[in-house]
Amino acid sequence: MGTEPLAAAELDQLIGERDYREFLNPRNELYRERGMKDRPPGRADAIKLMAQHPNLIRRPIVMRGSKLVLGWDEEQIERLM
Repeated sequence: MGTEPLAAAELDQLIGERDYREFLNPRNELYRERGMKDRPPGRADAIKLMAQHPNLIRRPIVMRGSKLVLGWDEEQIERLM
């Protein structure tokens, strides 16, 4: 990711067939305020919210080919590389 936040269409493409809920950052204030753990938004609403509030996206996102690691997990990132 560069300095520009991802647009909704880019997020949709990145998420692909994966569970979009895995991309939501549970440490984000909006996530907690809206009780997304127990009542996650639908896919389209989640993507729209992540595009509007980039900190709602779990980071880092590390990709290699079609494989992806979300969040800081050193062991998983090393395996990916």
